[in-house]
Amino acid sequence: MSRLRLAALSSFFVGYGLGLFVAAQIGPVSLLIVRSVVRGNFRIGLAMAAAVALVDLGYAALGLAGVARALEQTDGFRVVLGLRAMWFGFRARFGLETPEEVGTPRRAFATAFAATAFNPLTIALWTAAAPAAVAGGSKSSTATAALLLGVGLGTLTWYTCFAGAIALARRRIGPRLLSAIDITAGAGILGFGCYLGFRTARSS
Repeated sequence: MSRLRLAALSSFFVGYGLGLFVAAQIGPVSLLIVRSVVRGNFRIGLAMAAAVALVDLGYAALGLAGVARALEQTDGFRVVLGLRAMWFGFRARFGLETPEEVGTPRRAFATAFAATAFNPLTIALWTAAAPAAVAGGSKSSTATAALLLGVGLGTLTWYTCFAGAIALARRRIGPRLLSAIDITAGAGILGFGCYLGFRTARSS
């Protein structure tokens, strides 16, 4: 096997591991998937998993290009992120999502895509993780593409398994636990939004 193929294979597994590791960090998007699958079905969770994987892959690519870090350091962009995250958290905390937003796989995909894209933790993680992974290995275009493919598949694998586990356990989740999930999800999302808003106000 040529060095180029070995580098690409190595980059793929590094990206796959990164995708799994970053996805495993329980945050507001994970909690959103939990409550959506509990109220819906596995197909809802699968659609959300695909959305999160697509966003992670996109931010990893932007991180490699140096764009994500520049956006994160732009005051206007951070304000938008903070306001959007706080509004999403407010709605999640009080269960104000409409059935249309998570009622079908297509709508669930769009909702999860927006929630992930406006999640400051997602941007911060991939801004640091993707460039660091490339810095430690081959910088060829083939290796970079393999790394991004691994990131997308790693994230998709984790959230697919995560949604599947929740779908299997949903019958055992009673009203009290569901209410706790709702509160935790809302509080987590709202907390991220408030933190980002505080950080933006402090730096301006």
